[in-house]
Amino acid sequence: MSTPIVTKILHTRMRVSHLDETVRFYTQVLGLQEVRRMPSPRGAQLVFLRAPEGEEEIEITWIPDAEPVKVQPDLMHIAFRVKDMDAFAAHIRKLGIEFSDGPTRLASGRIIAFIDAPEGYEVELIQSPIV
Repeated sequence: MSTPIVTKILHTRMRVSHLDETVRFYTQVLGLQEVRRMPSPRGAQLVFLRAPEGEEEIEITWIPDAEPVKVQPDLMHIAFRVKDMDAFAAHIRKLGIEFSDGPTRLASGRIIAFIDAPEGYEVELIQSPIV
């Protein structure tokens, strides 16, 4: 078998108009950790976030003087595993956030739900069935 050309997903970039608001959402609502913050060689501000048990990162990018971000409905979403959907629901309610869809139990036993992040990006939450 030949050696794979690509071996791992490192990060996904999401451009935003409001850097601090977006970083607060991902750290306070979802519990992601800010890994590093830096300017890019092209003048953008970059913040890298990671889930506590994950390796892949989300690169939140703010570009000065860029047109405002306009996320099209159903263009993309990012999914995260949650251990307990009921506990997550209680957590977001305390923050004044509601699910935009769900929670819904699938035939597989998974429970899925969605919330909206700043800028209009959709976030999917998935609770795997207890085995």
